[in-house]
Amino acid sequence: MLSADLHELNGSGASGTATATVRNQKIQHIEVHAHGLSPDAPHAQHIHYGDDALNECPGLDLDANGDGRINTVEGVPAYGPVVVSLTTTGDTTPASFLDVARFPVSEGGSYHYSRDNINFTNVAGTGYAGGGGSPKQIADAIREGEGVLVIHGVDYNGNGTYDFDGAGASELDASLPAEATDPAVCGVLEVDN
Repeated sequence: MLSADLHELNGSGASGTATATVRNQKIQHIEVHAHGLSPDAPHAQHIHYGDDALNECPGLDLDANGDGRINTVEGVPAYGPVVVSLTTTGDTTPASFLDVARFPVSEGGSYHYSRDNINFTNVAGTGYAGGGGSPKQIADAIREGEGVLVIHGVDYNGNGTYDFDGAGASELDASLPAEATDPAVCGVLEVDN
């Protein structure tokens, strides 16, 4: 069993907990309980991991452009690339990392997420020889406590919606506001003893 205490990033005021059971090359069960999030908004959530990442939550020391916040790309050296998209339905591969319509929506700033039987897949850019990590390599690393759970979405200007006035466009997709993609909460999935 793995568990994480989720702590705020980017002054979001959010926090939470997560638990996961990983067997073979599958997440048998995962639960995420978060509160203090931007209310009534979708929140992308992922498990990140990289063989050459620090596999930890980022600090402001990674704010490469000096804007006083950590965007998703600036956090990658700490938490690594997306290896699992924790969607509510359908695909859970990294290909769904921005499919905002399939991520949890916080009701009044909170949500409780639960999903079973998520398969790990080959993921490029994880730092393994040959350019990608196999499902076994990634599952082994997550099981050993190297996975980082990140929830995205910060309403910087507090107007109740993700917009471009709060922090401009996302570095991941210029058609999305940075408020929708910046990390709000982070925690390492550590092995319970």
